[in-house]
Amino acid sequence: MKEGFLKEYLEADQEEPKGEVSIRDQAHETLVHGELNNISGGFSRGGSSTSKRKQYAQAMMSLEARRLNQPPKPTLCFTSSDLEDVISHEDDPVVIFVVTVGRKLHKVLIDQRSSTDVMFWSTFNSLQFSPNQLRSYDGCLVGFARDQVEVQGYIELRTTFSNGTLARTITIRYIVVNASSTYNLLLRRPSLKRLGVIASTTHMKMKLPSLEGGLITIKFDQKMARKCYESCLKNRRGTYAITVQAGKP
Repeated sequence: MKEGFLKEYLEADQEEPKGEVSIRDQAHETLVHGELNNISGGFSRGGSSTSKRKQYAQAMMSLEARRLNQPPKPTLCFTSSDLEDVISHEDDPVVIFVVTVGRKLHKVLIDQRSSTDVMFWSTFNSLQFSPNQLRSYDGCLVGFARDQVEVQGYIELRTTFSNGTLARTITIRYIVVNASSTYNLLLRRPSLKRLGVIASTTHMKMKLPSLEGGLITIKFDQKMARKCYESCLKNRRGTYAITVQAGKP
């Protein structure tokens, strides 16, 4: 190599133009020490045990053929008219109300990135439930700071989504946690997918098909969303940023 016999196999050094930053230097400007994930686990894909997840996978395969015979659903789309009643914003949280056990429950946060529906202990008590109504849950919730969040169990509730004219009702399994939050409920992917929800943060609305073939448009509560967000920052950072870890608490 020193004598120059292997020049054809060596890559010549190329000087980078002065004043320009090397692409290689831009590749990793910040060290990555870990990841912060959204809520995962829960009852998504069958539950926390391996056997339940296998049963879920088999059930989904058997249901695939049935889906082909389902009637067509209405087209869900957003137009400029959906922006007429929207307050200008950069990134307001997606907050709505739902109806459950005969009560209108405000401060419900929609998050399509995670997979667990959560009810906070304060909400559980406000709805005047008895702890005896809770069913046991064999998983545990772990915060981003690695501190465990106390899980009380889970409860199944009929939950209604309405725009005042049309409505859809489904049964949702909420994991009840003993943690503080400015929100009453966190609604995640499983329930939204069952409803067929399409949400737009730009238009601050979500749309879903009714059982009668109509279209339900639910407007997000921007004023309440801003109040919840400001309160969350004042009280405690990341109070509802929790993840699910399989296993027993």
